[in-house]
Amino acid sequence: MISIDGSFGEGGGQIIRTSLALSLITGKPFRIFNVRARREKPGLQRQHLTAVLSAAKIGNARVDGAEVKSQAFTFMPGEVTPGEYTFSIGTAGSTTLVLQTILPPLMIARAPSMLTLEGGTHNVHAPPFDFLQKTFLPVLNRMGWPVEIELMRFGFYPPGGGRLNVLIEPAEKLNRLEIHERGEITRMCARALVVNLPLSIAERELTIVHERLGWTADEMQVEATTNALSRGNVLMLEFESEHLTELITSVGERGVRAETIAERAVEEANRYLSVDAPVGEHLADQLLIPMALACGGSFVTSLPSLHTTTNIEVIKKFLDTEITTRPLSGERWMVEVKRKG
Repeated sequence: MISIDGSFGEGGGQIIRTSLALSLITGKPFRIFNVRARREKPGLQRQHLTAVLSAAKIGNARVDGAEVKSQAFTFMPGEVTPGEYTFSIGTAGSTTLVLQTILPPLMIARAPSMLTLEGGTHNVHAPPFDFLQKTFLPVLNRMGWPVEIELMRFGFYPPGGGRLNVLIEPAEKLNRLEIHERGEITRMCARALVVNLPLSIAERELTIVHERLGWTADEMQVEATTNALSRGNVLMLEFESEHLTELITSVGERGVRAETIAERAVEEANRYLSVDAPVGEHLADQLLIPMALACGGSFVTSLPSLHTTTNIEVIKKFLDTEITTRPLSGERWMVEVKRKG
């Protein structure tokens, strides 16, 4: 049984999600202790418990010790069964992070799966639905993984209540992924979404984008909807280039001014543009498992985050895979994934 210290590296939920996914794929059981030890609220929170239980459901696994606030549990996988599943977090916990857990084992199954996930769809510390749709899944499709996602209802903090549908079909042919250059940026767009909130909030955010990035009215748009159980706001900065699309998001928070939300997005956008690396920080983290399961490959990104380096170490505990990172010119880094044997 693999033993995992949940306090190493970034010490958060990524260790749990990667361990669950790869345990189901490899059939290797694990025990994790010091769960989320580096977080303000250590132990399993509702969204992490949902990830554990969802993985156990699709993989016919036995779980010992997993409950809210648990700081250790054991996971013994069975056989992954594709099919139709509905998983509800019951709070505004991130549906996309639960998906991050169960997607890889279902991608390598021999039959399709249809998932319905209920909870938060746009969370402060998680990839929002739009990032998966615009950035992650198109690259996944290029590798040969047929995955589609659909937003049925927005889910914001605190009630959640969002709903995503995900269709996963068996891969026919997998491809090696190589992304070394961003290429010319062919389109830029700022979208400010307000849900059951005044349009003025979106307008104030776009004013900051105009002032800081110099984008024109044609490159900015306000979106409004009532398709949610609560109020919500998110600013999205989209960079469409020759080889991929990067989406930078900043989710509104209670008590935080619209200008501050916009400044956060602008700062991240400036970092992304200044490094001239095609793969952004968050995408770099999410590509590792699909590449390790497919034909490997390499990509250029900025300095790998603690999230990414921690993910690499967890992957190595389960898979016979070589993942290397090395600096290039400036602040650019090469990440390479090689399947051994």
